[in-house]
Amino acid sequence: MIRSKSALALLAATTLAGCNLAPKYVRPVGAVPATLPQDGIYPAAASDAPDVTRIGWQQFFTDDRLRRTIALGLENNRDLRIAAANVLQARAQYRVQRADLVPSTTLSGSGTYTNNIQGAAGALGGAAGGGAGAGTGTGTGTGAGAGAGAGTGGTGLGVGVGSSASNLEFYSVNAGFSAFELDLFGRVRNLNRAALEQYFATEEAQRSTRISLIAEIATAWLTYASDQDQLRISQESLKSFAQSLELTRAQFRIGVASELEARQAETTYQGARNDIAVLKTRVAQDKNALDLLVGAPVQVDLLPQGLGDSGAALPVLPTGLSSEILLRRPDVLQAEHQLIAQNANIGAARAAMFPRISLTATLGTISTALSGLFAGGSFTYTGAPSVSLPLFDGGRLRGNLDVARAQQQAAVSTYERTVQTAFREVADALAQRGTIDEQIAAQTARVKAANVALKISDARYRTGVESFLTTLDSQRTAYSAQQLLVTTRLNRESNMVELYRSLGGGLN
Repeated sequence: MIRSKSALALLAATTLAGCNLAPKYVRPVGAVPATLPQDGIYPAAASDAPDVTRIGWQQFFTDDRLRRTIALGLENNRDLRIAAANVLQARAQYRVQRADLVPSTTLSGSGTYTNNIQGAAGALGGAAGGGAGAGTGTGTGTGAGAGAGAGTGGTGLGVGVGSSASNLEFYSVNAGFSAFELDLFGRVRNLNRAALEQYFATEEAQRSTRISLIAEIATAWLTYASDQDQLRISQESLKSFAQSLELTRAQFRIGVASELEARQAETTYQGARNDIAVLKTRVAQDKNALDLLVGAPVQVDLLPQGLGDSGAALPVLPTGLSSEILLRRPDVLQAEHQLIAQNANIGAARAAMFPRISLTATLGTISTALSGLFAGGSFTYTGAPSVSLPLFDGGRLRGNLDVARAQQQAAVSTYERTVQTAFREVADALAQRGTIDEQIAAQTARVKAANVALKISDARYRTGVESFLTTLDSQRTAYSAQQLLVTTRLNRESNMVELYRSLGGGLN
């Protein structure tokens, strides 16, 4: 009868364990417009554009050297290793928290050898209760076999022997659990949910770090290529400026040219010299930055010789998309998992105000002979449920609930801000993409016009129609136009990489 009542009580407690005091989670909406910008300067929707979130970086980047450099970075970058370690830590913490959902069962065994009658009775009492707690017991006995005993923390047994003491042996095996909380109001389950969501958030943080790393390596690689082009332009221009300087100095010595023309030619020449020195430093710094991102020295055969006009990535990306695509970005998913975790913490804080029921139980066997441990009549059991209800705590539990609610409100704002930031990043990238081709076309035409003007002014100078100052001005204009064209090409390539990153490009 006692066992039946205990089973019914345990079944009722388990049934009540379905209660959950956490508020229902509803994803915040309305932080950004329903669609991404697509009017005005923004590019028109491309019907043949692929889904960027399903394009792996190995397909998006078309230059094999860049792909190999990115692969090297994904293998060696220290920030990515830190993110991976954080995932392992969050997973382990979740496993620790999840363990509270099941009772921690222990198995213990003991053997006692004594010739002390009172000690034997105490040993029996402790052995019978071991698993539910340490046992102590006392026993007295008279006559040939009379005995009585009592135990605390377990079943106490008394043994009696005759007037002559003899050696006694006792063996016991016990299995049980201690203070297992019956989660009637969802406190443990909500703590477990919070730990799980934090683990998911850490995984998304790792994905976000990975995508950002891919974009940073690509941008650094392209910057190195662009500076190589800038250096080559400066070196070629320096030769032309040196010839002009030598010519004007010779003409100045014979009185054909003025000192002003010679000084301005020297100014242009020295400016190109300075640009070369600066660009050599910048190229070396670009290499250092690339090595840091990759996490290992980048071999020479992986480095670009120049940016050129051909792109290193796919030229077509989708536009006219719904802003719902932003909800798949890893940083947005990370913020949402953290919000859900804070939601669960509210449920745990609410449940802490209700009674907490725990159960301690053991099942074992005890015998005076090792061979009789599992014989009939040797089995013992104990059950010790307990209830605790907070009465007065100075407002601690209410304060914990207020803290959880405030953290949940902060998490909502963090989530909304993350979505808004993602929207702004994509909108900015689309705005630049909408005009970058026009910039390239205009700057290319400018370079062509500047080169033609330089040839005309040089011919007019050689025939005596124009002064050399006009030729110097044409040289500077052509030099500046070529440099700006390289910068614009870099902006186009970097824009494609940024758009890929901000849309949460694929990782395969």
